[in-house]
Amino acid sequence: MTSSNSLTEIYLDNNATTRPLPEVIETVAAHLGESFGNPGSRHAAGRKARVVLEDARETIAGILGADPGEVVFTSGGTESTNLALFGFAAGEPGVILTTAGEHPATTESIAALKRRGWTTRVLGVDQDGRLEPDAIRDVPWDDCRLATVILAHNETGVLQDLEPLSGACRERGIPLHVDAVQAVGKIPVDFHQLGAASLALGAHKFHGPRGIGALLLRDGCRLAPFEYGGHQEAGRRPGTEVVALAAGMARALESWNADRDARTERIAALRDRLQHGLEQHAGPTLVNGHADHRLPNTLNIAFPGLDGEAILVALDLEQVACSLGSTCSSGSAEPAPALVAMGRTEEIYKASVRFSVGLENTEAEIDAAVERIAGVVRRLRESAPAA
Repeated sequence: MTSSNSLTEIYLDNNATTRPLPEVIETVAAHLGESFGNPGSRHAAGRKARVVLEDARETIAGILGADPGEVVFTSGGTESTNLALFGFAAGEPGVILTTAGEHPATTESIAALKRRGWTTRVLGVDQDGRLEPDAIRDVPWDDCRLATVILAHNETGVLQDLEPLSGACRERGIPLHVDAVQAVGKIPVDFHQLGAASLALGAHKFHGPRGIGALLLRDGCRLAPFEYGGHQEAGRRPGTEVVALAAGMARALESWNADRDARTERIAALRDRLQHGLEQHAGPTLVNGHADHRLPNTLNIAFPGLDGEAILVALDLEQVACSLGSTCSSGSAEPAPALVAMGRTEEIYKASVRFSVGLENTEAEIDAAVERIAGVVRRLRESAPAA
């Protein structure tokens, strides 16, 4: 084993968080000093901060196919999802439509709602993790009050086609919340085209600052109050807005939008280089997720017969940062629900690791990562007891 002191870190956990871009850091730092005023204040400093805040709102809305008034600034994706689900679920309990393996922000909110009398209907997915074509055919629509689905899966990167579900919900007046935290800033997202009632996003997933996100809330949709204490964000999310972080988020999204085609092509090529290298040098392997309909940066791959936790620890010693899945649920010893729903066996889901490449990775890093990962896999297989 190579001494970890002599190795440079290879960061392949960009679905957990990303490093803010230099221009984002500069934007945040500048506005912390220049736009320090409370945007709710009626003096010059407050008005200056308000202009920056509204410019950021317009930028984000324009890139994501929303109206500026539909952008509600929050602390991140988790808060956005909580605001939406609890806000929409304030009325009479009913059935919540969802899928297996949603992010903990969704599953734990649903668990809390179930204690208030709500029930769930889990929509089936196929072996690639995509919604089955007939998933909504037998839904008890008369009892449904809410739907929530992840657009790009945080563990597998699988992308959902939400048009059939979105259309069915709109036809029946059922609010659909979309968790797009992993999608925004990686693939094109058009809020109005999705037809959802709400959509969650978080800046730190696309090289923006941590601590800022947004809930896109369709014009005309109303949420019951979830928090109290202020009039900010048109009364939908109280608390003094963090102007500098909002400006940083807008800058990060602008950077992605200006270079999105080239960035997507480059990152997908790095992801594929990693996958092909591991298939060649660390086999046998099994990729979890659809070959085409997945995020350009995400590779969830199993090394059958090994323990994912052991791989993770060994790779950390080799200075390769990766994950077993959602960082927000990394303390759980339970099998990944998304992989179970895809029909993966225990041998596969326990041996699965998520690698998520990013803007800063290079071909040389990917090749070095393949070498280190293959070495770890080889040593673990050699030390495993004979079956």
